[in-house]
Amino acid sequence: MAVDLLAYQQLKSALDAKGVTLIAVSKTKPVEDLQVLYDAGHRDFGENYVQELLQKQTVLPKDIRWHFIGHLQSNKVKMIAPFVHMIHGVDSIKLLEVIDKEGRKVDRTINSLLQVHIASEETKFGLDLQEAQEAASSYFLENKFNHVELCGLMGMASFSDDQQLVESEFQSLKQLFDEIKSAHKNAAHFNILSMGMSGDYMLAINNGSTMVRIGSMLFGSRNK
Repeated sequence: MAVDLLAYQQLKSALDAKGVTLIAVSKTKPVEDLQVLYDAGHRDFGENYVQELLQKQTVLPKDIRWHFIGHLQSNKVKMIAPFVHMIHGVDSIKLLEVIDKEGRKVDRTINSLLQVHIASEETKFGLDLQEAQEAASSYFLENKFNHVELCGLMGMASFSDDQQLVESEFQSLKQLFDEIKSAHKNAAHFNILSMGMSGDYMLAINNGSTMVRIGSMLFGSRNK
């Protein structure tokens, strides 16, 4: 399936009206597809794999805002630190420290989100609610992360047709987000709640999401 420009334009217009940022999830998609969305004015793209991100970043326009949304190994942070716009999957204090170290090396402050495990599946990465609270407190109270901007939280709900389950997971993440923001006076930039994908983004927005990650609606099913 080619890029669905009509779906993109309708979705982007609806999200802009709600103040929600659209991340076009472009993993496994050819650079030609990304270029189509770029030419339509889109700039925020999400990739899951470091090597694929590096290949695309090399050949596509330099004003693209690259979001790394997959599980990030500590030893690969240095590969994307010079250019990545935001790292969505910070699932440990150790990773936060590595991002800070690599940001210092390239003299950049790297936007990051704490990934919180809210789904019922065991396979998804992320901090539990208490660990996320502790990680946020470490960031805001210790004042040692000078090259990381902690911008908010990211989570993925269960892949389920049970709308009540999915909504309760989104609500738990929104509650945690509100608690962290209210607990720290220096959390002025902590304003992103990244939750919602092609199948559940409206439910996520209705429960406070400010950023959604959409792939199949724009690009079709994932290439193998």
